[in-house]
Amino acid sequence: MIINLSEQHSLVGEWLSEIRSITIQADRMRFRRNMERLGEIAAYEISKTLEYEAREIQTPLGIANCRVLASQPVLATILRAGLALHQGLLHYFDKADHAFVSAYRKHHHDGTFDISLEYVSSPTIEGQVLIISDPMLATGASLVKTIEHLESLGKPLHIHIVVAIACTVGIEYVQRNTTSPLTIWAGDIDDELTAKGYIVPGLGDAGDLAFGNKLQN
Repeated sequence: MIINLSEQHSLVGEWLSEIRSITIQADRMRFRRNMERLGEIAAYEISKTLEYEAREIQTPLGIANCRVLASQPVLATILRAGLALHQGLLHYFDKADHAFVSAYRKHHHDGTFDISLEYVSSPTIEGQVLIISDPMLATGASLVKTIEHLESLGKPLHIHIVVAIACTVGIEYVQRNTTSPLTIWAGDIDDELTAKGYIVPGLGDAGDLAFGNKLQN
């Protein structure tokens, strides 16, 4: 299932216009906060799909019948670009366990690249709802490799992928190469991918915009 959060009129469109704007995105704090907001909206929408159980809660004046999450999801993100989006999810799923993955493009002189994955820290995800945040779903290669490594630690009940911008090419690649039940939540979806694997019009390099330019290896 693919959900494009920009298909309906909402504040998501306002925040995405600022995230994409070459002028406004120069304000790193605002860029990170808008990413957090997208994560918060995605968390709320995902929460509607989860299982709940009835619970009696003692108040100062009596007993309230409430519905609470039957279990907490596991929040995973790809370092470093996903941290702001991850923080937005954490604002709502504040009791969740967390997984962190360092997956990045290792570029070659001819313009091609490989996906390097050097670090994974994760709780058990066996039978759990797994929510993975990554600002850009471009080729889908790093996301698929991340899912493969996480699934080696256990088979999740369902995977939710939260991205600011997705490309149709990347969406199709992830769908073809993932066996777990999957839902992709995208702030917006673009159709063009350059030969070097960048989304057009996209928004640029989310990690650099959030945390500063990095040295190229």
